[in-house]
Amino acid sequence: MTESLAAHTTFGLGGVAKRWIQPTTEAELIEAITSADDAHEPVLLLGGGSNVLIADAGFDGTVIHTGALRGVQTEDVAACSGAFITAAAGEPWDDFVAATVAQRQVGIEALSGIPGYVGAAPVQNIGAYGQEVADTIARVRTWDRERRQVRTHAVAECGFGYRLSRFKQQPNRWVVLSVSFQFALGAWSVPVRYAELARQLGVSVGERAPLTQVRETVLALRRGKGMVYDPADVDSHSAGSFFTNPILAPEQIPDGAPVFRQADGSAKTSAAWLIEHAGFGKGFQLRTARISTKHCLALTNPGRGTTADVVALAREIRDGVLRAYGITLEPEARLVGVSLDS
Repeated sequence: MTESLAAHTTFGLGGVAKRWIQPTTEAELIEAITSADDAHEPVLLLGGGSNVLIADAGFDGTVIHTGALRGVQTEDVAACSGAFITAAAGEPWDDFVAATVAQRQVGIEALSGIPGYVGAAPVQNIGAYGQEVADTIARVRTWDRERRQVRTHAVAECGFGYRLSRFKQQPNRWVVLSVSFQFALGAWSVPVRYAELARQLGVSVGERAPLTQVRETVLALRRGKGMVYDPADVDSHSAGSFFTNPILAPEQIPDGAPVFRQADGSAKTSAAWLIEHAGFGKGFQLRTARISTKHCLALTNPGRGTTADVVALAREIRDGVLRAYGITLEPEARLVGVSLDS
């Protein structure tokens, strides 16, 4: 069956899928992928559609939607070792975070409000407000399309980095089936690392706060930036942060820009700062696409827009930052059928 992809993305953009499949079990998912691979048919794995920008022409192949692959299994809970939890790839991420907070499982409370599904979390190594999902992942189960077998990856094998994993580096090989997490137990968060969050919580950086308070505060911060999807808020009709924060040699960071020192001697700076100071402020519009009125790092579809216009806006911003600072911004959003270089 064909299906409009715009209805399955937070951008609200994308043409029609040539073929649409929604498996309800791992076996059905593997069968669908294997059949498409045997037929040399292009495959797009689509989860929550929150980090993807799909061409107006759609996808000339098989789109496999993972949203029906649900289930959370508690494998072990002990005061000394914490909780070991496995979630299926199609579990909504924020529902999963809410459940861990309610059960006093510590470690992903600052990742509240991120849209999408559990299966996408290790691919992107999602992170926010000083936490990364890699901090709590114990293992990732995948389908290996190359060797045609199920494989379990210990965390050390996942190649996690800043918004990076081996699954992202080899996107046509690995299909995430489930993710296992190891959580500490308690009523208090891990030490708060992000200054803005610490200020809102009324604690110092490095101190802890009640789990529920951290979650509620993060959700409020994200809503204020249009980073919690809401059909009624056009500023949230986006892929969240469209560009990643550049990691550079410290001397490459412009005067006045934020500097976050890294363990390897490099430094991370703010893509939002670069965008704004290169002349692209909140609400900047190009044809039907617009920078969010709440946050410079989100490109939005505020109405009846097109993917082509979002790409044009992204290219305009990338090239403007390059001219101003000699820094090339890299997309964080996954681009399907489009490119900033064409």
